[in-house]
Amino acid sequence: MQNEPNILDPLAVAETWHGQGRSVALATVIETWGSAPRPVGSHLVIDGEGNFQGSVSGGCVEGAVIAEAADVIASGRPRVLEFGVADETAWRVGLSCGGRIRVYVERIDG
Repeated sequence: MQNEPNILDPLAVAETWHGQGRSVALATVIETWGSAPRPVGSHLVIDGEGNFQGSVSGGCVEGAVIAEAADVIASGRPRVLEFGVADETAWRVGLSCGGRIRVYVERIDG
């Protein structure tokens, strides 16, 4: 029987998925401003198939982060994403709470 990760710990999930040979990216909230749904240090783990665990915004921007994570997994180049009501994506992807967050997305390599 294979050990299952603690699904409440995104870092444990990332370690398990990487150990299973999956391509994995980790998204981390690195800055918040105003009313942000998740605190700095919150994580979202994404694999190459689009599976994910954790949260960086409580659901407001996870779809956009998952899409960007696919590019990060493919390229290996990390990136910083910013979401809020004042950016050009506010009508498509944004934080309804009026805050702003910055998210660092990196590929997990051995």
